[in-house]
Amino acid sequence: MNIDRSANPMFFNDYLTHLDVIRGRSQRTVAEYYHDNALFLRWMHCTLKGIRPTDGEEIPLTDITVDELSQVTVSMLYDYIRYLRDTRGNTPRSVSRRLSAVRSMFRFLTKTRGYLSADPCQSLELPAVKKGLPRFLTLEESQRMLESTEQMPSHDTLRDYCIVTLFLNCGFRLSELVGMNVSDIDFFNRQVRVLGKGSKERIVYLNDACLSALHEYIHSRENPPEEPRALFLSRNHRRISRRRVQQIVEEALTAAGLSGRGLSTHKLRHTAATLMYQYGKVDTLTLKEILGHASIATTEIYTHLASEQRQAAIDSNPLAGEHRRTKNKPE
Repeated sequence: MNIDRSANPMFFNDYLTHLDVIRGRSQRTVAEYYHDNALFLRWMHCTLKGIRPTDGEEIPLTDITVDELSQVTVSMLYDYIRYLRDTRGNTPRSVSRRLSAVRSMFRFLTKTRGYLSADPCQSLELPAVKKGLPRFLTLEESQRMLESTEQMPSHDTLRDYCIVTLFLNCGFRLSELVGMNVSDIDFFNRQVRVLGKGSKERIVYLNDACLSALHEYIHSRENPPEEPRALFLSRNHRRISRRRVQQIVEEALTAAGLSGRGLSTHKLRHTAATLMYQYGKVDTLTLKEILGHASIATTEIYTHLASEQRQAAIDSNPLAGEHRRTKNKPE
């Protein structure tokens, strides 16, 4: 998405440039930070001017000044949390994400550029977010999903099978898979170069299933495509879109009888990680590198998942409800 920089105040454009050029954030991430902070800036402006926030959604961002930002207090930030939760109906996870964007902006305005002398977010506590265990497919369900790609109403079943295979075997993010180029695949060394979050590159090794699916798909493509560098192509021979990949996954889940369970491309990433941890006995450090996690804490959710499954397996034993029967002793 292209952001109209002419409609922003200078301090906001400086922040967006910092995210793009210095921090190396993707265009999609910069756009998300832009929308989250634009929402806050308009709410702040309305609050300080005594206007209802819902009436100020079209207020030009150029009307907002650094002087207004200097008036923001921790108390106001908690009012903003209530606004997000009660008026906009945001979930705790969405509230936390929006507040993280606001904290990032204030940190830039104080520590990096000195627009402000004090950061009101320093003593701000974010709402607790319940961390549930990830949803994933079982091994049998994963196999069914792979087989279902043959039954999908698609013009390119080899492409769709390859996409699902890579998701379930390697645990790629959606953006990583869409951004892959043909030149990223190294068949000789059995690996692919992946551009992950924060423009961080990593090497992921490919198993026989992935290599076979990639080989068949690449050799089936029409030559030359409109975008010869792109690995996965749409019907018009251009790089496939994120939404089209999501649709392919949704269609495969439906064909496999697995729809209606809140599954998505990201849940296939969870599936790949879970299968590797459970069946491959992969340690968490190795799994962290494969998935491209910045912190081992993110990867450790799969160890908790396995623990719960082991507990469930024990509880499912038909003898789980048996207790020692004691005879009544005479007085």
